[in-house]
Amino acid sequence: MSADRPTPLDALEKTLPRASYLGGSEFEREYVAIFESGWVCVGRRDVLNEPGDYLAIRLHSQSILIVAGDDGALNAFYNVCRHRGTELVPLEEPGPVMGRFSRSIVCPYHAWSYHLDGRLRGTPHLAVETDNVSLHGIDLAEWGGFIFIRTGAATDESLSSALGVGTERLERYPLADLRVGHSITYEVAANWKVIVENYNECYHCGPVHPELCQIVPAFKQGGGNELDWDDGVPHRDGANTFTASGTTARAPFPGLSETEKTHHKGELFYPNLMLSLSMDHVAAFYLWPQSAGHTKIQCDFLFHPDEMTKPTFDGSDAIEFWDVVNQQDWRICESVQRGMQNRVFEHGYYAPMEDYSLDIRRYVREKLGEANA
Repeated sequence: MSADRPTPLDALEKTLPRASYLGGSEFEREYVAIFESGWVCVGRRDVLNEPGDYLAIRLHSQSILIVAGDDGALNAFYNVCRHRGTELVPLEEPGPVMGRFSRSIVCPYHAWSYHLDGRLRGTPHLAVETDNVSLHGIDLAEWGGFIFIRTGAATDESLSSALGVGTERLERYPLADLRVGHSITYEVAANWKVIVENYNECYHCGPVHPELCQIVPAFKQGGGNELDWDDGVPHRDGANTFTASGTTARAPFPGLSETEKTHHKGELFYPNLMLSLSMDHVAAFYLWPQSAGHTKIQCDFLFHPDEMTKPTFDGSDAIEFWDVVNQQDWRICESVQRGMQNRVFEHGYYAPMEDYSLDIRRYVREKLGEANA
């Protein structure tokens, strides 16, 4: 089509339909096909350092418990006692909740106890054969210091296959060595796909993120068109990281290329891990859908341990900058969610520079068995 001729609206690619963002039954169908079938990221390995350290989290209706064993290896279980179904770690809220078991996992109801590897250990005042009785296990795998679990048996796909080639683009970043310096949890009144679509394009960056575009002017040039995410997006001259000044006293991660020391990278690993990588810190986002119109997001700020051990370490320059950018994103996503509730909304459109956002459409339809829809 001629560059100087306006594009008819109906010639643009259409988003997923209204029900995919607003419908409760569609959310449930989608959740089972995606979040209860494949690999889902639940957090960082470095928060589970000692035997007995645990992380408990509710993923929609499923309650999950991850425990560091005596040998340091992680074990994942359903957070439910074999006796009467009590949560081993009570989760009145979705979580996550972190703590440490002393020597064993003890049910708070009748004190049935389990070894850290899930094997039944003791049943007070009751003679029960403990051999071959364990907590219900869940598949667990790790990449880059991130913990992934898989509650469904619908596929035998490996984690590396599920993550795809995005891991290769980040191979020089020492992700497994990084440590959580701070976390912020956000409650966002928007469908999880609205948030992913927003992350996947920078057409919105000029209008929504003026502070960010001061650091990375390329984000607003041409509506964020033709950004090279494989090599990274360049900062303005004199800037090299995501802070208000574009600079920091922290050293670049060891092993980065010269380009990575001055460029920003972003990577989305479906369905729920979003990574934004600067030369000195990483913002890691985990999306946990709660309903069609509500998503819990945890943002972990990761720094290199060599920097964190310095007496002068202070990550607030990155954390405060990201919190500004994050809240701008969440507000616009919530506005999208509210706008879609108008009866006239049937579907949206993708502009050409939003091509990456088409991935969520293809991804969801493939998972729902609608690849040719």
